[in-house]
Amino acid sequence: MFTATLIARPGQLDPALPEALRNAWGGGDLVWLSPDEAAEFDLEIAPDTAKTSWTALQDQGVDLAIQQTANRSKKMLLADMDSTMIQQECIDELAEVAGVGTQVKEITARAMNGELDFDGALIERVRLLKGLPESVIGDVLATRITLMPGGPALLATMKAHGAYAALVSGGFTAFTARVAATLGFDENRANTLLVESGTLSGEVGRPILGREAKVTALQEITARLGITDADVLAVGDGANDLGMLQRAGAGVALHAKPSVQAQAKLRINHGDLTALLFLQGYSKDDFVTPEVPALA
Repeated sequence: MFTATLIARPGQLDPALPEALRNAWGGGDLVWLSPDEAAEFDLEIAPDTAKTSWTALQDQGVDLAIQQTANRSKKMLLADMDSTMIQQECIDELAEVAGVGTQVKEITARAMNGELDFDGALIERVRLLKGLPESVIGDVLATRITLMPGGPALLATMKAHGAYAALVSGGFTAFTARVAATLGFDENRANTLLVESGTLSGEVGRPILGREAKVTALQEITARLGITDADVLAVGDGANDLGMLQRAGAGVALHAKPSVQAQAKLRINHGDLTALLFLQGYSKDDFVTPEVPALA
């Protein structure tokens, strides 16, 4: 059995769309998870026209996901941070303060699209931050970093249902620690910016946490919890996330780079992070929406 889920921005899902698709595919009863925002229906088999339907719906601002119905509600969330749980790339924001923003952003974009080796690109970018006062990190968190919409509800709802949450980033522990604490992640892993006499040394701690380290995190944490890859919902946007996205039971490319979307199991381009709750079958009435303190 499969479940087809249609998700749009609030108020943007025309009720006729899921109804027409359900009828065309001979699906089961249409269930509205959120009026004019998210709906789902069951299918006996995955339709051959799913790919063309996804493309057509994208043009109308609607995301479509088809998954096996069993085990949709996951026991673990494994999330990237930059451009996933937050709206920015931390290293790009540090680079702006350091006066090398344009140069670093170009490298970041190419690395996230898989055009550059992640480790080499990170080393090159961090080198350009040499001499930046360590105190700038706190300033950037307070003034330049914002949470991705839907993140607090995603964390709070999954944790209310017993899920474990891990933040695993190719970014830096100085940022993941604050984001993890703010959102309620159970643990976080990232790279370390090395500091000498209160300033960034231009070096990053070794070993570098990249694509394989995210897969390792998935393996280690699931083994520790006594669950399987199928119990994991992973979300990210860059090429270094592909390993965990492909291995997890539900791997979601969120507003991702084209090369990542092409290889991901599930894609969300229009909804926010609450789309990941709809994908698991939660209705909006099930959402837990906590008050979230500022990152500063």
